[in-house]
Amino acid sequence: MAGEYAKAKRMGERAYRRAVFTGRYPYLPALEAITDQSGSRPEIAVGIQELPLSMIAGTRTTGRQNAFACNFMPLLPEKSEFALKWEKLVEAQVAEGFREPIKVYEYMKQFYVQEGNKRVSVARYLDMPTIAADIIRILPERTQTKESLVYYEFLDFYKVAPIYEITFSEPGYYKKLAEMIGRDLTETWPDTVVKHVRSAYRNFERYYYSLRGGALNIPAGDAFLTYLTVFRLDCLLTDDGKTIKRRLGRLWNEFLTETNDNMITLVDEPAEADKKDREGLLRSLKKGPAYTEAHPLGVAFVYDKTPEESRWIYSHDLGRQDLEQRMDGLVRTKAYTGCGTEEAFMDAVEAAAAAGDEMIVTTSPVQMEMALRAAIGHPEIRFLNCSVNLSRNAVRAFYGRMYEAKFLLGALAASLAEDPVIGYRADYPIYGNIACINAFAIGAALINPDCKVRLTWSTEKNTNWQQTMWEEGIRIISGPDSIKPQNTSREYGIYRIGEDGKVTNLAMPVVNWGLYYELIVRTVLNGTWNARAMSKKDQSLGYWYGMSSGVVDVVLSEKIPYSARKLVQILKQAMMADTLNPFEGELHSQEGMLQGPDAPRLSYEEIIRMNWLNDNVIGALPELDHLYEEAKPTVIASGVKTEHVTPKIVPAGKTEAEA
Repeated sequence: MAGEYAKAKRMGERAYRRAVFTGRYPYLPALEAITDQSGSRPEIAVGIQELPLSMIAGTRTTGRQNAFACNFMPLLPEKSEFALKWEKLVEAQVAEGFREPIKVYEYMKQFYVQEGNKRVSVARYLDMPTIAADIIRILPERTQTKESLVYYEFLDFYKVAPIYEITFSEPGYYKKLAEMIGRDLTETWPDTVVKHVRSAYRNFERYYYSLRGGALNIPAGDAFLTYLTVFRLDCLLTDDGKTIKRRLGRLWNEFLTETNDNMITLVDEPAEADKKDREGLLRSLKKGPAYTEAHPLGVAFVYDKTPEESRWIYSHDLGRQDLEQRMDGLVRTKAYTGCGTEEAFMDAVEAAAAAGDEMIVTTSPVQMEMALRAAIGHPEIRFLNCSVNLSRNAVRAFYGRMYEAKFLLGALAASLAEDPVIGYRADYPIYGNIACINAFAIGAALINPDCKVRLTWSTEKNTNWQQTMWEEGIRIISGPDSIKPQNTSREYGIYRIGEDGKVTNLAMPVVNWGLYYELIVRTVLNGTWNARAMSKKDQSLGYWYGMSSGVVDVVLSEKIPYSARKLVQILKQAMMADTLNPFEGELHSQEGMLQGPDAPRLSYEEIIRMNWLNDNVIGALPELDHLYEEAKPTVIASGVKTEHVTPKIVPAGKTEAEA
């Protein structure tokens, strides 16, 4: 094996020069330079495992640190005793393999060699994928940082499925992986399942990196989850490499989207071309098919429930019917109801595809992953999902800026309330809804600084929100946004409960779904559907229209005094002119001041991803375990994450800049 050391040394020297040129440390990192070596950190004997060589980051101590370049290739002279021992290890490995495992310390899923640095170097040189290692784990301090949360979730995962290779970047991903294969993080997985998952991941990782996945700023584990969203785990074990690569290619834009810090581009106003009247629109058609009454655009609406059992579906189905009337023969629609299961959903998609439909609308966050799978299988169909924070390149999200209407209704409620406490009945603790609660509370405080908003959740178990409101003397309540089909109750929107129990509806927020769908459909008819999306393939596209586009509004009862109506009108005009925004300037959460008086308004992303409640809100976000079972899928799909994101608090006595 003469000359092997010289080749390895040249590889080390090249890695050394590249590191110096790019400003990186050219030698192996040492664990003792990273962690406290006082012995105060708990150490756990993990045992002997086949360890991927790619996960070995460096050496335990600084003693042998400079003998290797950062890629573990040797740097010491060729005639040294070190070089002689290195070449003998090459001979031993080729002849019979290493007999003894190396000894490594694991810290935050990175491995540092205590005994066996030369064996790791030789294994790297020979392109060995794994090496036997006796692992000792050093437990890091447990904190609320994202890195700590991810690591301690990995430890839960490792207890049930001892797989080191799979690395994720976000909390909750190990749990999601377990759910995808019908497992959890409490019961030990059978050995056959562990073996299949490990083998499937290794196959995925190999093909992912062969397609330059390493150039993406996304761990192979994250990409693996995206792949499993669409394709089954078993496919990675049974399908040939050509098929797997082809599927990876179809998902590449989804991977690109995951790498972008701004994963979604929100369109908050229709383009001028989308606002043209129907006659002008038809005359301007230059791209795409010429849709006519004889050849209309087919749009399928796939609902997870029926309009009879869901207020939400009922309002969307009214919008579907309105869309047909608005487009006067240019669009035909069909509703597929009760498609809450994967089988029913895919049956509806296949029926729509067979009918020649070119757009499919889904109206629940729980349908996003199913819509993605369908979109990958039917790239000829445009897919939409009614959600506010879910980003998929192949499925466009859409939602209304409901917080604008809630702000007006909060101000209205405070102007009508005799008691300084107003009730607010929320349903799901999901993104978008928190902004609505806070906007309502801010609007109420604008009219009455002493006003409080009593928050309750209709989806929370072991609570009776109606009784709670009554016993606390709360008579003005913000309830469900719309009526329930086949229900004559007036308990929706803003309503008053009299001392005799009589309910009087006062106002309600509305989303004109028919207009919303028309604005989206027109981008297909005038050939501009792809114009925005083609500019950036690493972002998904979402619509977030509000009052200025006519999509969101409030309807006031004739019973409201003219002065209160005038108040709402003034605030509405200011909001539509973009001179008023509830999330501009000084903001206070229940924990303290978030930003000062001169602060700019929150970005759309900050509004959408709120996980804090305004300081005049009495209540809290419920935990998932406290919700009814039927509410959990929606919250799992689009629920607010409170465990690892906290609002920035400006301490008392300091300016925002000082904080």
